[in-house]
Parts: sequence; C-alpha cells; structure tokens
Amino acid sequence: MNDKVPPGKARQGREGFPVLLVLIAALVLAGIFWVFVEVYGVFIDENQPVETQESTDLPQRNATD
Repeated sequence: MNDKVPPGKARQGREGFPVLLVLIAALVLAGIFWVFVEVYGVFIDENQPVETQESTDLPQRNATD
C-alpha cells in the first residue's frame, strides 16, 4: 500500500499550452467580437440621425416682405 507514484504520472494534466495564453486569447477574441457587435448595432439602428443634403433652392420671399 506504500507504492510511490512518480511525479510525472501523478500529474492530472499534461505539460504544454499554458492556461494563461488560452485565457488571454479568449479575452482578445471576445473583445474583437464585442467591437463587431457594437458597430453592427449602430449600423442597423433606425433611430440614428440621418445626414441629408442641404437644399440648393432658395426660399421664396412673400410679396409683403
């Protein structure tokens, strides 16, 4: 019952890709997706003010002016 397990076999995970890099990459991808959704939301918003061209017509003056 006193069997010693070598440290290499006792580990639950394997050595390799650091978890911090995976978390940072996921955070960066989430940020990029967030920016895309914000821009798309502004693009489809119908309540945004629309720029119109100014009229080149001059207003008519009344005869009483």
